Amino acid sequence: MSLNGAACISGIYEHPTRKADGLSVLRLHADVAKGALEDAGLSRDDVDGYFCAGDAPGLGTTTVAEYLGLKLGHVDSTECGGSAPILHVAHAAAAIKAGRCNVALITLAGRPRAQLAEAQATAKAQELASGKAMPPRLALKPPDPDAPELAFELPYGPATQNLYAMVAQRHMYEFGTTSEQLAWIKVAASHHAQHNPNAMLKNVVTVQDVLSSPMVANPLHKLDCCVMSDGGGALIVTRPEIARELAAKKNRPMIRVRGAGEAPKHNGRGVDLTYSAAVWSGQRAFLEAGVTPQDIQYASLYDSFTITVLMQLEDLGFCKKGEGGKFVMDGNLISGVGRLPFNTDGGGLSNNHPANRGGMTKVIEAVRQLRGQAHPAVQVKDCKLAIANGIGGALAARHTSGTLILEAI
Repeated sequence: MSLNGAACISGIYEHPTRKADGLSVLRLHADVAKGALEDAGLSRDDVDGYFCAGDAPGLGTTTVAEYLGLKLGHVDSTECGGSAPILHVAHAAAAIKAGRCNVALITLAGRPRAQLAEAQATAKAQELASGKAMPPRLALKPPDPDAPELAFELPYGPATQNLYAMVAQRHMYEFGTTSEQLAWIKVAASHHAQHNPNAMLKNVVTVQDVLSSPMVANPLHKLDCCVMSDGGGALIVTRPEIARELAAKKNRPMIRVRGAGEAPKHNGRGVDLTYSAAVWSGQRAFLEAGVTPQDIQYASLYDSFTITVLMQLEDLGFCKKGEGGKFVMDGNLISGVGRLPFNTDGGGLSNNHPANRGGMTKVIEAVRQLRGQAHPAVQVKDCKLAIANGIGGALAARHTSGTLILEAI
């Protein structure tokens, strides 16, 4: 079943907060839902499908639906980390085409930054009361005791930054990629973030600034890593007939789902750090859309680390495998300067990474570009075709890639 033209994105909203003091996760989900509905020109009574992932509290779809007062005929709680919202758009389009819903709401929200600050404050208070040093204790979800990989992996102390550093090291070994080339990705993100009033890191940086920042996990420096933020976002996906009417009222283009793809990569396929699951999800999306990477005018790419962006550029076909380092150099990702503008909101490297899941904001900025609503300094002229790609999990281990090709009509 092709999803080409099956649904449209009619509403978007990104929460402005980057540190949600005094706001619950459920409240954040409600805030972004309200914002996306208002952007679409709809009310909660119009929603008959709801999509969320593991960031939603309680029973997920049920808890949020109860809080929002939604009457639903279809729910989906597909969980695949940061790429989940991108898969949710495709799943919503499939549900709409199958007649299971007409207006789908997708939300993502979290407050890891505020939780960390609260844990640190609690530890400090306990330390003062007891006279003994107390490490901060975060209320994080413990590892799944039934996860079969734990016994084999935990003894080696895997951490997110270490796993991505291994991918970067391998890319450097195989293809001669350099730290200077990776740094250009952060430079591009910073050039865009300076125009975003909500971005956490607004200062423009140079390649040397990136290389001079502290080493986190060799070869990744601090500025090669994404920010940690609270907040969230929401999307409204609708039947094309509904989207057409809403777009006319708002005097803006319809944003059509032209192609979608999803695929997992895991060690059952063999341990090869030189490619990601985007090689499969991207191929499927381009085939369904009937376009090529050369047709894409704007790219929203998951940027948990600079190496994540470089891998996606290669795996999605914007350049040949091993040539990503050359592709990103000299401002080639900077809007108005390079051939492929990316993450014009500043992305996860400079703007935000709500709930440690960056897929939602990738779709939101792609829609802004297609509507012509990005900041004038970074808006791509006559933007008609955009791609949003997410990586959920870890590049060096198991992860899921989701790809969307969106079109303004």
